[in-house]
Parts: sequence; C-alpha cells; structure tokens
Amino acid sequence: MQKIREMIDANTIVGEPITTPDGMMLIPVSKVTFGFVGGGSDFTQKHDKSGFGGGTGAGVNIIPVAFLAVKGDNVEMIYITPPPSSTVDRIIDAVPDVLDKFTDFMNKDKETE
Repeated sequence: MQKIREMIDANTIVGEPITTPDGMMLIPVSKVTFGFVGGGSDFTQKHDKSGFGGGTGAGVNIIPVAFLAVKGDNVEMIYITPPPSSTVDRIIDAVPDVLDKFTDFMNKDKETE
C-alpha cells in the first residue's frame, strides 16, 4: 500500500515542467489507471474440515497522453495519442476556444459603443 500511495501523486498525472532553450515550457500529461481485486472462498474437505482460499491483486497503468506547450501567453495541448474521438470529448476540448472567441467578440462590441 505504501508504494501505491507514492504513485498517487499529482506529479504522476501532470509531470515536472521541461524548459526548452527557446523559452517554451513543456508539461507532460499522463493518464493513470489503478485497479484492485480481491476474493475468497470457504470450502469443505472430505472429512468435514473447513478451509479458506483467497487472494488479492492490484495493477497500475500509466500512459503518456499529451504535453501542454506554454510560450508567453499562448498555451497549446500537443497530443501524443490521437485527439478525443467522441462528440462529448470534442465539445469539452472546444470550450476554451469558444470562450476566447466570445470574450473577444464582447470586448470588440464594447469598444464600438
């Protein structure tokens, strides 16, 4: 359990920033999956003696997904794997761009007034 606690850390999902010589900061992002299982059974033997059998297991899967590229005020997600394919995932990814465009539109509207 102590080793699992060490793996459950924010740095496992969002890694340490890497700065390139041109001043761009790359922040690795990973997908972490944990799984646990356990089971047991009581069974009797031929001479009415009871017995118990059981076991447990755990697994961890860490997959690099993307890098956040930060340069100045510009932040971009660079995917290692193909981008999300479901409609909901695409909508979630588009929200920041839509909010930026809406904010720009509102600011321009205020300037014309």
